[in-house]
Amino acid sequence: MRPAQGDPDPQLPHRYGVDRLALMARDPHWLFAYWEITATKQENFNANYGPEAWASTHPVLRVYDVTGVDFNGTNAKGFLDLHVGEHVDNWHIQVGEPDRSFCVDLGRMFQDGRFVTLLRSNIVTTPRASLSDRLDEEWMWIEGLYRSIGRFQYGASSPMIIEELAVRAGKLPLEVTSPGIWNPQQE
Repeated sequence: MRPAQGDPDPQLPHRYGVDRLALMARDPHWLFAYWEITATKQENFNANYGPEAWASTHPVLRVYDVTGVDFNGTNAKGFLDLHVGEHVDNWHIQVGEPDRSFCVDLGRMFQDGRFVTLLRSNIVTTPRASLSDRLDEEWMWIEGLYRSIGRFQYGASSPMIIEELAVRAGKLPLEVTSPGIWNPQQE
């Protein structure tokens, strides 16, 4: 039988028509940013800075270290400028700083070094690159479970194992199936 002819699988659009810059922590040392700049944003930039402003500037990602700061756009602990290609819409950013908070601006840089912000991202914190420093956790010891697990058939689910261990230890009567269920044998 021949498959019906129809529309191919629907595709996600490459653009959504929304000015946006999103930032994610990829791991303790890297961030990932993706963005979209609409034609309206470009037209507004040219209207504010001159008809050739867009063509005479280049895109830059400005990465701010905002760890421990209520960031307002001017009070970052430091920043790094990354020059990106004109038609790029995402970038992996190596920060090399675990357990730090970052924010990114996407903007245009003029020849004289002046930076104009177009979009600002959310703030993200990179995860730590070490074990947890919390020492107050108490963990349940289940050595008895590991010693007895070899006696069970493969494929037994963990509730079954726990129930069987409880029955063997005499802590769960065999006739009880679940709390609150009426059992005529108990009368």
